[in-house]
Amino acid sequence: MGRRNNNSSMFEDLFGIAAALPWWVGVILAAVAYVVLHRYAIAEVSTTPVAGHVGQMVVAQMVKTFSYYLQYILPVVFLAGAGTSYFQRKKRESLVYSVATDKAGNVLADMTWRDFELLVGEAFRLRGFVVTETGGGGADGGVDLMLRRGNELFLVQCKQWRALKVSVSTVRELYGVMAARGAAGGFVVTSGTFTQDAKSFAEGRNMELIEGRVLVNMIEQARAARQSNPVVSVRAAAPGTQLMPTANADGTAPTCPRCGGTMVKRIAKQGANAGNPFWGCTSFPACRGIRAA
Repeated sequence: MGRRNNNSSMFEDLFGIAAALPWWVGVILAAVAYVVLHRYAIAEVSTTPVAGHVGQMVVAQMVKTFSYYLQYILPVVFLAGAGTSYFQRKKRESLVYSVATDKAGNVLADMTWRDFELLVGEAFRLRGFVVTETGGGGADGGVDLMLRRGNELFLVQCKQWRALKVSVSTVRELYGVMAARGAAGGFVVTSGTFTQDAKSFAEGRNMELIEGRVLVNMIEQARAARQSNPVVSVRAAAPGTQLMPTANADGTAPTCPRCGGTMVKRIAKQGANAGNPFWGCTSFPACRGIRAA
């Protein structure tokens, strides 16, 4: 294998950083880069050698030369990254919309593994996580997404399998990586289903298995919560579940105490609290976090 060009590597890294950030941040970086470098590009540099200052003169001339070219190159790199970030964001939104409005259930099954990872990442963003797409997993890779909520790290493995059930070996694999990285929790997400052995292994561990139908439901509820804050009726929380402290003092929807996602006001239909309002996680039933209304 030939040696990798260091300059190309630097520009690729800067492009990757800009593409991972919100598009407007890339635009700002492009403007700042041009202003700063242009200042050095037009700076006056003495061409008359002065005893004891020849080295400084050479360095100043090199800075001026590099700045002259970089004042155009770096903004282009940042703007290209910003454009990529913008179109990726639009693509994620399109994927979410397509899945949420697909009545036949074909979109999720026909999705490519890469689009499936983008969709899952956006679903977790809707739940309030900060998402990093590793981008190197492949169709059957290891950790595909890293989630952060505060100081906690969560790992996600995506399986876009149309027919096969996800086995316990996949869940064990992620659990081992979680332990090695000190992750607070993990998720295995599939467009299909899990075997009973996989479900049994995840029970009692800080892992959540999300099947295709649950993923679709999670996306639909998260989208609805973003668009409005309706009062809906759902099943009451599991018996023995303790209500968390009340909502925000200003009346706005609180965050979920379990997953950090958004919440909607609901009416309990069963149990001792039947008829009473409460805040429920928009990702129900994947997440059963609740707060008192």
